[in-house]
Amino acid sequence: MRAVAPALALGNAVVLKPDPRTAVCGGVAIARVFELAGLPEGVLHVLPGDGAAGAALVADPHIAMIQFTGSTAAGRKVGEAAGRHLKKVSLELGGKNSLIVLDDADLERAVANTAWGAYLHQGQICMATGRVLVQRSIHDRFVAKLVEKARSLRVGDPASADVGLGPLINAAQLDHAASLVDAARRAGARVETGGGHRDLFFEPTVLSGVAPGNPAFDEEIFGPVAVVVPFDTDEDAIALANRTEYGLSTAILSADIGRALRIGERLNTGLLHINDQTVNDEVINPFGGVGASGNGSSIGGAANWEEFTQWQWLTIKGDAPLYPI
Repeated sequence: MRAVAPALALGNAVVLKPDPRTAVCGGVAIARVFELAGLPEGVLHVLPGDGAAGAALVADPHIAMIQFTGSTAAGRKVGEAAGRHLKKVSLELGGKNSLIVLDDADLERAVANTAWGAYLHQGQICMATGRVLVQRSIHDRFVAKLVEKARSLRVGDPASADVGLGPLINAAQLDHAASLVDAARRAGARVETGGGHRDLFFEPTVLSGVAPGNPAFDEEIFGPVAVVVPFDTDEDAIALANRTEYGLSTAILSADIGRALRIGERLNTGLLHINDQTVNDEVINPFGGVGASGNGSSIGGAANWEEFTQWQWLTIKGDAPLYPI
């Protein structure tokens, strides 16, 4: 919706190809909303399909611009194909986002922000908190409180008011999350709580003892797993947060705003949140990542004008000049 709406508002016709797993809520439902709002026929089209349908859209000469949201692996293919056809392309891709908890942060708020960033939508968000970097002096107390929080969250029907986590999108995603947790354990991580699953429901999980090189440190899990990593100094936090090919969203919790900003200005990230968690998206502000999280493009707010329109230099003179040759 955040790409379709501004593209339409700026005068474009749009072909929406949703992920095959979300063809109704990510395709048909969006088209229905615009239909009910009075959008003229023929302006918005929904094309369900797999990667072959997407490849056909990229190659079609009638398509002037591609906006893709998805995995980095798929985004590389889309970007490569768009480049062959010299098409403008905007890529919103994955992330291994760090939440940095400094030693002067309020622990209760730090735990609340971590749980929201790591467990919202079962962690299936590109901005989800993939690493929780915690200063060593507060690490053990933080982990204890986070474990308590995770165990308090009920997993089940998301339509129920007292349920905190629903199912993962499909069995393949559950297997991916479970295999990464198992690989992390074999590489030395401790499962403080969670790690189990039933049907498509995965328990909110806390991993500790995670270090660089551990699969849970390096890879995007896309599941409800909080990966806690200790650090000693602010320099260590910067190095750990930047130790990734991604650069989407980073957050810093601290009672000292100046200290947090000094850290933040050295982070390779498209989004930076001081005293908040990593999952923030406001349509009035530009949204986009760096590195393997995107191609430097952004959508949202004023950035929509750049992405969904084409510059044209226009000059008008009352009379054509008489040039000297």
